[in-house]
Amino acid sequence: MPLSLADSQAVNEIASFLYDFLPGTAHPFADQSISFPGVAHSVGLAHLWTGGSKLPAITTLLEKTLEIERGSFCRLILGIVRRGLVYRNKKGNPITREEIQSLNELTARVRFKIPELWDPTFLDSLPRAKAEEEKEEEPISQADLDKLRDELLKLDDLEPQARGFAFEKFLKDLFALFGLAPRGSFRLVGEQIDGSFQTGTDTYLVEAKWHQERIGQAELLVFREKVESKSAWSRGLFISYSGFTQGGLTAFAKGRSTNIIGMTGQDMYFILEGKISLPDAIHLKARRAAETGEFFVSVYQLSRERWGA
Repeated sequence: MPLSLADSQAVNEIASFLYDFLPGTAHPFADQSISFPGVAHSVGLAHLWTGGSKLPAITTLLEKTLEIERGSFCRLILGIVRRGLVYRNKKGNPITREEIQSLNELTARVRFKIPELWDPTFLDSLPRAKAEEEKEEEPISQADLDKLRDELLKLDDLEPQARGFAFEKFLKDLFALFGLAPRGSFRLVGEQIDGSFQTGTDTYLVEAKWHQERIGQAELLVFREKVESKSAWSRGLFISYSGFTQGGLTAFAKGRSTNIIGMTGQDMYFILEGKISLPDAIHLKARRAAETGEFFVSVYQLSRERWGA
C-alpha cells in the first residue's frame, strides 16, 4: 500500500537522520554487516536495498519496508542502531542519548514505538550531547531552599493525615523550584499515584510516604508494579521520609531489574542545604540504578563518589 504524504515526509526525515549511523557499503576487509546493506540482509530485507547513491537507497529501503514488509520495520531500525553503535564508537563519535530520543520521535510519526529504544537502562548508558552536558542550570537562591527546608521541618508537628497532604504539596513545590514540571496527585482506576514530574525527556511517577517505620520490600514491589503497568519505559521515584529497610532493599534488588529509584528525608535535606541540585541527584541515582541495579544509594554517598564533596 502506498505511503501517505505525511508518512513519506517522515521517512525522508528518518533516512536523513540515520545517514551517519552506518556506511552505504562496508570496507572490503571490514565486517560486512556494519553497513546499511548488511543490516538489510540480516533482517531479511536484502531485496529492498537498491544500492547506488546512499541517501536515496536508505529512503527506498525504509519506504519499501513500510509498504510491503511493515512487520520488519522495527527489526530494521533496531539493526541499524545496533550496528551504528559499533560503527560510531569506532569512529570516536558515539551515538548520543539525544539522537536516540530524536529517532524515537521520528519513528512515532510512522506509528511505531520501539520499546528497546525507549528503555531507560539503554538511554542512561548513552553519552549525552556536549551542549547538554555543558548547559548551566538556572541558579536557585539559598533563601528559596531555606524556605522549603523550614516547611519540611514543620511537617513533623502535623497529624498523620494532614501531614501526608502537606508532604505532597511540599514535594510539588520542591520539584517546581527546580523546573521539573510537577503534577499533583492523580487517581487511575483502582490506584492512586502521588504525582509525577519530568526531567529532560524522562517522566517519573512519584510515590511519597511519611511513616515512622522504614519502607520495606512489599511496598516497593507494589509501586514497581504500578510503574511497570504504565509503559515499558516508565520510571518511578519512591520517596520515603524515614528511609528503607536494608532487608527490603536487598530483597528488592536481588535478581530484578529496577525501573524505580528511592529518596529519603536525609536526601532532601542534603538538597535543601544547596549541596546538590534535585535534577543532579535524580540523574546520579538513575545512573547508579542503570549500572548496578541498586534501587537506593544516598545522594551524600553519590556526590562524594562523583565530586569528592
